[in-house]
Amino acid sequence: MSLLITGAYGFIASRLAAALLEKGEKNLILVDDPEYRSSRDCVKGLENIPFINRDSLFSEFPKLKNISAVIHLGACTDTGNHDEVYMWKMNTDYTKKVWQWCAENKIPLIYASSGATYGTGDEGYSDDHKDIPKYKPLNNYGRSKHAFDLWALEQKTAPPRWYGLKFFNVYGPGENHKGRMASPVFHGFNEIQKTGKMTLFKSHKEGIADGEQKRDFIFVDDIVNLCFFCLSKNPPSGIYNCGTGRARTFLDLSKALFKAVGKETKIDWIETPEKFRAAYQYFTQAEMGKIRNAGYSTPFISIEEGVALYVRHLKGMKV
Repeated sequence: MSLLITGAYGFIASRLAAALLEKGEKNLILVDDPEYRSSRDCVKGLENIPFINRDSLFSEFPKLKNISAVIHLGACTDTGNHDEVYMWKMNTDYTKKVWQWCAENKIPLIYASSGATYGTGDEGYSDDHKDIPKYKPLNNYGRSKHAFDLWALEQKTAPPRWYGLKFFNVYGPGENHKGRMASPVFHGFNEIQKTGKMTLFKSHKEGIADGEQKRDFIFVDDIVNLCFFCLSKNPPSGIYNCGTGRARTFLDLSKALFKAVGKETKIDWIETPEKFRAAYQYFTQAEMGKIRNAGYSTPFISIEEGVALYVRHLKGMKV
């Protein structure tokens, strides 16, 4: 039996694939764009694993036998991408085809949703299925993920077990190919190395001071552990938040980062670009009661611990 992982040469999926190999899981099939194989550092160690071009996956489906589960993490994750047609094709429609194949062949499915589906957060961050329809994402990326969540909840034919994981603000080793979409930890580390300072956006919302914008930052290995839990413990099918359940400020993150690199905290404040302001989230915090009630008991890595681990990696040490 083999695990099929899409988006395998991306940030989270490559970390998951490497962790599976470390656990002794030898039967993996990776799906992604073949161009990424030689251009991304996170692919190291995965080059010789059986591979399918993401554009050929659907034509390969009839040939695939003995698949134990599909972990579908492939998507366009650029929150600034305004090409709605492309976003729907890669995120919504592609995932529908994966779901339908899994349902027809009775194969469990894990797919990546996103905390971006919650929009401003004014309606809260509940992953209770009855609450999902009320959310209003702020960008094409969030809308494409939300559209699939809604579609999945309407289906009468589903995989035998399925999990839509709403990833919040993930950071950690393996994201250096993401450009501006990489985490503030990655960008901040590189800034500090070059200039001794870190750049943060000013607040443009009354009542929230500069740097007090909050996110639910989650270390990538916690995401890997949540995927392992779904694969091995068979919780009830459904949509689950994947954050830590604790919002932390950008100031918290910057202080942890400066401490990890051993330098005094120095921040340059800049205006948030106009094009990002309308879709800017000032607060995100996953409600984690649902997956806790389903049996997930592993403590989440704090910002201080996670940033320190990541800095070790960025300095060339194994994490």
